[in-house]
Amino acid sequence: MSSANWPQRKPTALLVLADGTVIEGDGIGAEGEALGEVCFNTSLTGYQEILTDPSYAKQIVTFTFPHIGNVGANDEDVEDLVPDNAIGAVGAIFRAEVSAPSNYRSAGGLDAWLKKRGVVALSGVDTRALTALIREKGMPNAVIAHRADGVFDVEALKRKAAEWTGLVGLDLAKDAATPAEEVWTEGPWVWNAGYGSHSEPNYTIVAIDYGAKRNILRLMSGHGARVVIVPATTSADDILKHQPDGIFLSNGPGDPAATGEYAVPVIRELAKSGIPMFGICLGHQLLALALGGRTEKMHQGHHGANHPVKDFTTGKVEIVSMNHGFAVDPASLPESVEQTHISLFDGTNCGLRVKGAPVFSVQHHPEASPGPQDSHYLFQRFFQMIHDHRGAKAA
Repeated sequence: MSSANWPQRKPTALLVLADGTVIEGDGIGAEGEALGEVCFNTSLTGYQEILTDPSYAKQIVTFTFPHIGNVGANDEDVEDLVPDNAIGAVGAIFRAEVSAPSNYRSAGGLDAWLKKRGVVALSGVDTRALTALIREKGMPNAVIAHRADGVFDVEALKRKAAEWTGLVGLDLAKDAATPAEEVWTEGPWVWNAGYGSHSEPNYTIVAIDYGAKRNILRLMSGHGARVVIVPATTSADDILKHQPDGIFLSNGPGDPAATGEYAVPVIRELAKSGIPMFGICLGHQLLALALGGRTEKMHQGHHGANHPVKDFTTGKVEIVSMNHGFAVDPASLPESVEQTHISLFDGTNCGLRVKGAPVFSVQHHPEASPGPQDSHYLFQRFFQMIHDHRGAKAA
């Protein structure tokens, strides 16, 4: 029997790019449609943490690692703070058919978990070719669609993809953030013991939530902090009422310039307080804006757990987890601000600190989850600043 006579399987999912390109595949996860920006992630593990990272809101993640699903899914590896909101990636693209789970921590298969979370996905795609397209042309706007019957209005999908304005100018932090103030007590995960908790904290940290990941908060709790999470739009006065020992600016999705409309004035006021401040990802970008810098849209972004970054304060290179499509323009930073980290892939800014003040931030994700733990020292740096600031006040 020649290949020409083989039965042709009807595609049950499509990825339709804004330029009209149509990529066919086998649908899994939720049925329906989702608009988003297509990026690629080079991580070998941690697909559940990636898909639940709020920084991926309004994005469709292409996994370059071909075999996804083998460790299943569970409730412990979710990173967004409000799982009922399902803030994270709206779509996922896989090379191979999703594997059956084979791991002692699995509570179910990836397909069922994607359905429950409302994530539209497709497999059977040449992800190497799609990744090459993104590297050449940048991250495209697209519609991902899944219908079990394989019936699609392709022209309508093309129009939707072409008409979507994308992430530039889009504030997503309000939707990704917790809607009300809460206290976080969960500590880091311990092998075969789960997540711990700390009932007698030594410090109070106020974390401004622009779309925070759970593992960031766990690591701060593990350093002996009572972490008070406040919504993205909380005023400086309301934050300072907690008498914090430290202030944390979280990661999150969207265009930092759009979120900065309400976040930057608050951060500027907090920076004047002298309280130690630490920012990650979107928090890093917002801090840069508050200090007088600029941000810009990246061509393909940084998404993965194998990115080399140099810390100029130590002279060391670390391998880090990254997830961002906007970056700080280092040339825009004022004299009072020092660049502390750069990407060794493309030389983009990955960290800054204010000279003579306990204020610093990084673009990458030192909490990992997923990824290497090379950058955990940054949390130690933050708490050393808090300890020193406390001592200076007491003197």
